[in-house]
Amino acid sequence: MSTLPLFERTIGGWLEKWATETPQKEAIVYSDRNLRFTYAQLNERVDNLAKGFMEIGITKGSHVGVWATNVPDWLTVLYACAKLGAVAVTVNTNYKQSELEYVCQNADMHTLCIIDRERESDFVTMVYNMLPELRTCQRGNLKSEKFPMLKNVVFIGQEKYRGMYNIPELLLLGKNSLREEEFAHIKDSVNCHDVVNMQYTSGTTGFPKGVMLTHHNITNNGFLTGEHMKFTSEDKLCVCVPLFHCFGVVLATMNVLTHGCTEVMVERFDPLVVLASVHKERCTALYGVPTMYIAELNHPMFDMFDLSSLRVGIMAGALCPIELMRRVEEKMFMKVTSVYGLTEASPGMTHTRMDQSFEERCTTVGYEFEHTEVAVLDPETGQECPVGVQGELCNRGYNTMKGYYKNPQATAEAIDANGWLHSGDLGIKDENGNYRITGRIKDMIIRGGENIYPREIEEFLYNFPGIKDVQVAGIPSKKYGEEVGAFIIPHQGADIHESDIKEFCKGKIARYKIPKYVLFVEGFPLTGSGKIQKFKLKDIGLEMLAQQGVEVI
Repeated sequence: MSTLPLFERTIGGWLEKWATETPQKEAIVYSDRNLRFTYAQLNERVDNLAKGFMEIGITKGSHVGVWATNVPDWLTVLYACAKLGAVAVTVNTNYKQSELEYVCQNADMHTLCIIDRERESDFVTMVYNMLPELRTCQRGNLKSEKFPMLKNVVFIGQEKYRGMYNIPELLLLGKNSLREEEFAHIKDSVNCHDVVNMQYTSGTTGFPKGVMLTHHNITNNGFLTGEHMKFTSEDKLCVCVPLFHCFGVVLATMNVLTHGCTEVMVERFDPLVVLASVHKERCTALYGVPTMYIAELNHPMFDMFDLSSLRVGIMAGALCPIELMRRVEEKMFMKVTSVYGLTEASPGMTHTRMDQSFEERCTTVGYEFEHTEVAVLDPETGQECPVGVQGELCNRGYNTMKGYYKNPQATAEAIDANGWLHSGDLGIKDENGNYRITGRIKDMIIRGGENIYPREIEEFLYNFPGIKDVQVAGIPSKKYGEEVGAFIIPHQGADIHESDIKEFCKGKIARYKIPKYVLFVEGFPLTGSGKIQKFKLKDIGLEMLAQQGVEVI
């Protein structure tokens, strides 16, 4: 049995612990603009925002959306929700109009917090398109026909927009609030088994599902992740992965929060800002998906920075090439570990440890987290597979989600009668107790850390006139692990080109879901019983691209 404990402390409890014990310790740093918050300053800001939230009707159980890059007040919003017992619903910044509306509706969003824009997406305009009433109503009086639950929109920043609150106003409201006693009472009533974060993960049916995670789920997963990497209060973790993913909000943020150390934030990934932040702040740890590390190593100014303070990091989100791990360890002075899991497991199921050999850290995903069980189960019989025999990786323990929001059927499909959470991934357990991922049962593409469900894109493409049938499958990519390939059977006489398909997708679905390769075929490979053999599409795609002289990168 593990000697490491599980804590019953809430997120608010952790923040207050460090604000009391190490008030002057830096909690969050934005090195590129020299913005710094100590634990005492952050806690005060969180309290003021929480009381400001109370003034606009946010209470225990309210769903508050956060649609933003890693801006300074992202974590203030999360922690304020946590203290009130509200649920922070993380919204992917790549979402387009229909995806945003779906999540707001499905999540019964009470308040939506946004920034102005990200890349080519104008968030403010999209929100006004979704809520035309916002342009004419007074703040706090939103009555939307389409979104009856939605009462407020909050802008994360100084700017003022019609119908929206902004963060400085709410901080001021909270600071002058006379509801101190009520706030203290609410804080005390929050339980560690309450839901605090809801993340949407694409579903095989094409519709994303809200994964409900509790304080207990994510703080303990963050704590144990940090313990595997020997974190102490003296560590400084550079975070350039998005906070709307479990990688950012749990493995990074909850690890820092439970160890009382410092989070050095990067607002949106930029290899130069990452290198400069590590150099200037003397960061001891760095996270990223493989493409991020590639961009850092290949940056023309790489040699100008001193990265010798680094000691450990996580590379996750996609299969990690051995050569890349070797280069990172040699040139960036850190031991690379990898966490395997899924949002439904808060997210870590297994983790390679620092004291494991390079070979083990490169070719396996390590062994299970403390206080959890991981098993390789035979998909047919449900029995545990012997060592070295392939089956489905399953998990049960403190880290299993509370369920999918308003979707008991999908919850029952994911968590079986014996409490096993089914990952949909195939793997084996080796003789040393490490797990290796060997394939997927789930029909899913992983592109640079983003999970993409083909069904969602297929359903979208069916709306394109002239498409008779379409199948979407992953095409191997050196850069992203996999890219989206669309295999299209056109209607007879239909004149469809690759550019038409890409244009149709542009601005309607997230950029990472848009097919990189569009291939026109006469039919799909079928089994004897007429089922499509999707796994064969990959090889067909590679063959067709080679014939066309297209280089797969």
